[in-house]
Amino acid sequence: MEKETKLKIKTQNDEILGSETVFEKLRGKTPWIFGKKIRKPKVVYPKVKLPRMDMPLPARSLIIIIVYIALFLLQTGIVYILYRTPMAIGANQEGQPIILYPDIQDAFIIESIVASIFIFLCSLGFVMLYQASKYVYNKKIAIRILVIGIILIISTFFALQAMISIKLGNPLFNV
Repeated sequence: MEKETKLKIKTQNDEILGSETVFEKLRGKTPWIFGKKIRKPKVVYPKVKLPRMDMPLPARSLIIIIVYIALFLLQTGIVYILYRTPMAIGANQEGQPIILYPDIQDAFIIESIVASIFIFLCSLGFVMLYQASKYVYNKKIAIRILVIGIILIISTFFALQAMISIKLGNPLFNV
């Protein structure tokens, strides 16, 4: 009688798809090599609640500002500046200041900072393009933000191209 009820319960579990746990599926297939004299060990983990420290999270805008500052520092080439220790600004034979180093592999500190400002403005332009998509129903604001973002991207691209052209000694924009 007991075997029949166990068999019925087992067939009911088999009929319900997904009712078996992984342990139940593996129990019949896993061999026990020690026979019936030594039983399988059961590990019971204690349920311990550790005290948790609740710290207030900083505001989301503060985290974004910190990320932007870190990106700006990385874009300035801070690792290059710390490792190579280049000059802050140079001078030619007449003593006039040179902002752009004449070689493409090296740079003055001021040149790195100016280039990073341009790259940061370009990144800001892409952020503005993203922000413009949030104002779908307010067309005037969306178009203004979109135009400002596109102007930032294009102007910084041409400014960086002009810097590279001057560094290489080529005429500005091959004109």
